[in-house]
Amino acid sequence: MTGAACIEIRNVFKKYKSAQENSLSDVSLTIDTADIFGLLGPNGAGKTTLISILCGIIPPSSGIVNFYHNRDIVSEQERKSRIGFVPQEYAFYQELTPRQNLDYFGAMYNLGKSDLEQRREHLLEILGLSKYADKKVGTFSGGMKRRVNLAIGIIHEPDILFLDEPTVGVDVQSRNAIIRYLRQINENGTTIIYTSHHMSEAEEFCKHIALIDHGRVIANGALDDLKAKHEASSLQSLFINLTGEDYRD
Repeated sequence: MTGAACIEIRNVFKKYKSAQENSLSDVSLTIDTADIFGLLGPNGAGKTTLISILCGIIPPSSGIVNFYHNRDIVSEQERKSRIGFVPQEYAFYQELTPRQNLDYFGAMYNLGKSDLEQRREHLLEILGLSKYADKKVGTFSGGMKRRVNLAIGIIHEPDILFLDEPTVGVDVQSRNAIIRYLRQINENGTTIIYTSHHMSEAEEFCKHIALIDHGRVIANGALDDLKAKHEASSLQSLFINLTGEDYRD
């Protein structure tokens, strides 16, 4: 990769207390500023553990994780304010409206009233939620809930955005709207770290990828370069070639 790094991961290991094996083993990656970086792998490969470490939810057993801004290492406190996380599970209050959810989570990020109102209305409009802004989220379709989830994750305009299966279970229109908006914020400088089992979507969306299996990085780089290196016609065939066809729990 070229350009200034925003995340550097060096020799990270993670072993949970009750586990017999490492969940992550000697993981080293560099993610550049304004990249769309796909973190891919089978179920149980270690993706969720790595993202949890990067988001500060759990610590590594050993190794180094540095975040950078203008080539300077940022503090842990600053890191938390610079990142956004959109989990696969819905992370909002079903009994509240989109507007109420955004007000609540925006206040948690200490957004001022004026900035929060402006940001909230912008997201409601651009994600097609304005007409439903005062209806309870629990009554929404899956695609609408995904868009609310996304809006909450980016209400504070994070520099780095983590996405875990952002379009799972949504219709084509919602998927296209979500991906289109994600591309837009990436073009404006937001770094995106993305995980998904949708290989065609990942191939279309990501600039660089890392494949993880059994807690280790087994491939890392620009997708076209990796496909050429492994003589794979698509990301899906590359994925199968490197991780196998066995069932994963």
